[in-house]
Amino acid sequence: MAPTDVANPNYFHKVVDCQWACPAHTPVPEYIRLIAAGRYSDAYMINWHSNVFPGVLGRTCDRPCEPACRRGRVEEDPVAICRLKRVAADNKDDVRGRMPQPAAQKNGKRIALVGAGPASLTVARDLLPLGYDVTIYDGDANAGGMMRTQIPKFRLPESVLDEECNFILDLKPTTKFGHKIESLKALLAENYDAIFVGCGAPRGRDLEIPGRAEAAANIHIGIDWLSSVSFGHTTSIGKRVVVLGGGNTAMDCCRTSRRLGGEKVDVVVRSGFEEMKASPWEKEDAMHEDIPIHNFLVPKEFKHKDGKLTGVLFEKVKAEKDAKGRRNLVPTGEPDVLFECDDVLVAVGQENAFPWIERDLGLDFDPKWDMPVVDEVTYQSTNPKVFFGGDAAFGPKNIIWAVAHGHEAAVSIDLFCNGQDVKVRPSPLVNLSSQKMGIHEWSYDNDVSLDLRFKVPHAPKEKTLRDVNMEVELGFTRELGFKEAQRCLNCDIETVFAENLCIECDACVDICPEDCITFTLNDSEPVLRAHLTAPAANLTQDLYVSQELKTKRVMVKDEDVCLHCGLCAERCPTGAWDMKKFYLETAKAGSCSR
Repeated sequence: MAPTDVANPNYFHKVVDCQWACPAHTPVPEYIRLIAAGRYSDAYMINWHSNVFPGVLGRTCDRPCEPACRRGRVEEDPVAICRLKRVAADNKDDVRGRMPQPAAQKNGKRIALVGAGPASLTVARDLLPLGYDVTIYDGDANAGGMMRTQIPKFRLPESVLDEECNFILDLKPTTKFGHKIESLKALLAENYDAIFVGCGAPRGRDLEIPGRAEAAANIHIGIDWLSSVSFGHTTSIGKRVVVLGGGNTAMDCCRTSRRLGGEKVDVVVRSGFEEMKASPWEKEDAMHEDIPIHNFLVPKEFKHKDGKLTGVLFEKVKAEKDAKGRRNLVPTGEPDVLFECDDVLVAVGQENAFPWIERDLGLDFDPKWDMPVVDEVTYQSTNPKVFFGGDAAFGPKNIIWAVAHGHEAAVSIDLFCNGQDVKVRPSPLVNLSSQKMGIHEWSYDNDVSLDLRFKVPHAPKEKTLRDVNMEVELGFTRELGFKEAQRCLNCDIETVFAENLCIECDACVDICPEDCITFTLNDSEPVLRAHLTAPAANLTQDLYVSQELKTKRVMVKDEDVCLHCGLCAERCPTGAWDMKKFYLETAKAGSCSR
């Protein structure tokens, strides 16, 4: 194998598994160490720079970082990265003085943002300090988009959302709330230099089965119903409720129903429990609130009498694989199942709706899905002035994905408005600094905590089920936050090897608790992986291979199982190993040279 190029930013970035997995590439271990040190405001600002909504995401993020967490490879549960983000948000000082200020002078470029959700607000936050004149359009009266309309207040208090939206609105964009865009052609005619579409996926899928029209008064589209609850238009529901769907929206619908009068609330899903799209913790929270989840049932008919819904009839199915190995749901032949109910909430998916985008603007749409054709790197459409992000770009995902889209789209808009190639992306800011304080002393705590993951305290169920606005999760206390932060393995503190200092004494091999260091003759990667002290089976994580040493051997380290404990560096008699903190900050708008 060729020697590892540790100067390539992506090499150590990939080793910091949580940051690599985060769509916005938040420097996770760095802010966790700051939390452990009680520096909550500093931890918050690192988050805010990357993911824009730390308080919101600390409650609602889909947590792509946690399955990647290295802690989950040595015990069952990863570090509670998401909930630690909330610790920083809940315990920060007044950080308004640390926020960027509105530009003293405009740069003459006008940008329109369609929608005031997380993607558009991220674009606004990145462009406004650079002097862009930004106008935000949204049909609702306040900023926030789906964060405000579709996430129940018992999961996301309005005060938290207001604070983080206001950090962006304080940068003085022009806001046209209550103004729904009806025509992209008309908006283009206003001579904006660029337009960003971040209107989300505003339409919930319906379920056209027999009885839908006759019982329509008591059959509700999930995301529309949640919006109606959010704005106070809907304050009650029937005592018996059936929720159709297995995603996070379905979990929000069933839990909201329990708070608005639903005494018997059932979630019915066509797939198996493990295949449901809802996050595991969302399913757990629903079941904790006495909401059963029924699987492998496909709705056949809405039952009704005299124009009133009486129940839903389901066909029992099972999963089977066809000759090509594809998984299909097939009828079991068992009798159909009837769920009697007063109301049904349909949460079987969301889709984009673009009736307001004319088809003669040079903006191509995919013929299969009727979605705009959007570049996955630049977020530019086939009309060079129009950019997309969030759910409007590639369909429904989570807030953190919308934020990541917004950052990249802002970079593209900045490049485009300055006459530069949007495909030439600016490089990230990368730093690699030694943590050595003495011969064997580090500037960070490298002890490995033996604690298992701590549980987040919840408010009593008997209280939360009576109040649709009462937050269920209470968040970690400072003490619990410190203990959970100590579980982090400091994956951004990298073991960096200097060949010229190595005397090949194998002391590092002897002391390594994970047997991840091997001195051996070089070979092809498959052979080398098999010949290590502990074979390196995870092909998604790289091997660290040194230059050839005096004995013609090379040092090979399996990055997958390294605990970053620093014992190799402490044991090395020549200082050939060093522990260096890797810090990567993704490029934002304004990073490009003018």
